Amino acid sequence: MTILEVETDARDGLVRIVLRGELDLSTVKQVEEEIMRAETSSSPLIVLDLGSLSFLDSTGLRLIVAADQRARDQGRRVAIVRGPGSVNRVFTITKLGDRLEMVDDISALA
Repeated sequence: MTILEVETDARDGLVRIVLRGELDLSTVKQVEEEIMRAETSSSPLIVLDLGSLSFLDSTGLRLIVAADQRARDQGRRVAIVRGPGSVNRVFTITKLGDRLEMVDDISALA
C-alpha cells in the first residue's frame, strides 16, 4: 500500500509537484528527492500542489519551508496550492501561511 503518490509535470515555465496521500517522516525523503530534481531545472517557479494531501506533519512542513528558502536564495519561487482543511490548518496554526506563497488554485499564479 502506497501512502504517498508524487506526480511531477513541467510546462509553461513551472514545475508542478502534486502530492496525494500523507507527507510525514516516512515519505518526506521521496518528496525531497522530487523537489531536488525540480530545482535542477531552469524553471523559475516550483509549485507544490497539496490539494490531494490528507496528512502533513512537522517533518513535511520543515521540508516545504526549506525548499522555499532555497528557492529564495536562488532567485526562484515556490508556491503552495492549499490542501484540505486539516492540511491547511498546519500552515494557519504555525503562521507559515503568512510567510509562504499560498494559493487556492494553480490558475492564480502569474
